[in-house]
This record gives sequence, structure tokens and C-alpha cells, in this order.
Amino acid sequence: MSDAHGVARDQLRAFVERIERLEEEKKTIADDIKDVYGEAKSMGFDTKILKKVIALRKKDEQERMEEDLILDTYLQALGMIESPPDQDAA
Repeated sequence: MSDAHGVARDQLRAFVERIERLEEEKKTIADDIKDVYGEAKSMGFDTKILKKVIALRKKDEQERMEEDLILDTYLQALGMIESPPDQDAA
């Protein structure tokens, strides 16, 4: 086997081992997050809403406003909320 193949094999093994370590760290962090949600739930917080709050905090204000506008449009179209008064009628 040529030296180049040995180097490639060693690089491949290093990548695989790094990914395996990171996957294990990711699992540990996911378990820690699950524990925090469990703690919050035991204190009376709604974890479903907490997850929504965290997702919203990841977005900037403009992105949230756009999503809210689209959501309102869809809900109005489905008759789930009333349309705002027609501003042209004023």
C-alpha cells in the first residue's frame, strides 16, 4: 500500500473519530436540555410554550413580524380570526 493511501486512511479515521466525539457531546447536551425542560415543567412552566419562546428569540424582529403577518393572513382566510376593519372605509 502506498504512503498516500495510508495518509488518506489516517485522515478518514481522524474525521470519523472527531464526528463520533461530537455526536456524543451533542447527545449529552440534548440530555441536559431535556433535563432543564423537565425542571421547568416541575416548576409549573409550560414546556411547549417555552420551546416557542426560545424559537422566537432566535429570530430577528423583522422575521417575526413577517411570520406573524403571514399567520394572521392564513388564519383570516380560514375564518379562525376576524379580519381587521377595512381601512379604506374610514
